[in-house]
Amino acid sequence: MIEAARPCGFCIWGTLQWNFRFVMFLQFKDGVRLDLSRPRVMGILNVTPDSFADGGRYNRFDSALRRAEEMAAEGADIIDVGGESTRPGAQPVTENEELERVIPVIEKLASSVDIPVSVDTSKPAVMAAAVEAGAAMINDINALRAEGALQTVCGLGIPVCLMHMRGEPRSMQQAPVYADVVAEIKVFLEERINECTRAGIQRRNLLVDPGFGFGKTLQHNVELMRSLSVFKELDLPLVVGFSRKSMLGFLLGGERPVPVEQRLYGSLAAAAWAILRGAHIMRVHDVAATVDVVRVLTAVAPSGN
Repeated sequence: MIEAARPCGFCIWGTLQWNFRFVMFLQFKDGVRLDLSRPRVMGILNVTPDSFADGGRYNRFDSALRRAEEMAAEGADIIDVGGESTRPGAQPVTENEELERVIPVIEKLASSVDIPVSVDTSKPAVMAAAVEAGAAMINDINALRAEGALQTVCGLGIPVCLMHMRGEPRSMQQAPVYADVVAEIKVFLEERINECTRAGIQRRNLLVDPGFGFGKTLQHNVELMRSLSVFKELDLPLVVGFSRKSMLGFLLGGERPVPVEQRLYGSLAAAAWAILRGAHIMRVHDVAATVDVVRVLTAVAPSGN
């Protein structure tokens, strides 16, 4: 293959692979380039006491570092560090508290692991401080809608993932309603992409995430899964995250959802489904198991689809 001549954050090549329209690259500031011609795994590192799947397990500095090193060894391509729980019903934390949680961890990881570190935050001040500490990417569940977020990210010049969320974590699951969930989320992401580019953020630095579980019922999530390939039309890297979420608990257990610790196999099935429909990056708790899924699919799926 020959790389496109124009420099970009993700580079479009003329070779079709998987169910992606084009082969893409994600370019980080430090010169690291992530080839998205095959699916990639983003490991979740919650340095919080109350996240739904692992709250309190990694909110100590030493345990967070150990988990990050484990994920890197297991094959993670990115580590996503978050200091504020966004589970349904979660209460917000102050800017200072979030900074105290994530900055020491990001600072250490930036010099101790050889894969990019992302910060999972919606606060502009945390974004700026995290990048100064060594974060190479921003993952924002609020799609840069907070006051000052667009301007902050424009000045930082690094990749940012725009996620769809209706409402806010503490209230988002209180009877969300859509006329057409897939179409509305696609329109929302298109509008956010346009708003970002108008503000001066380069399109090459944008990724999108439909936001499974964020202001959606079980049926909405299922419809999103069925129609995931629609989001390839945005021609941006597609990130998905449904690792161990309640939607899987209900799909596996019906009215009595299976507990978080029993959702691994459902998470892997969902990951395989998403990958075969064009997802570029899987955001997961179970890195090693998901990496195995990616390896098998990569080995058997024909190129040129």
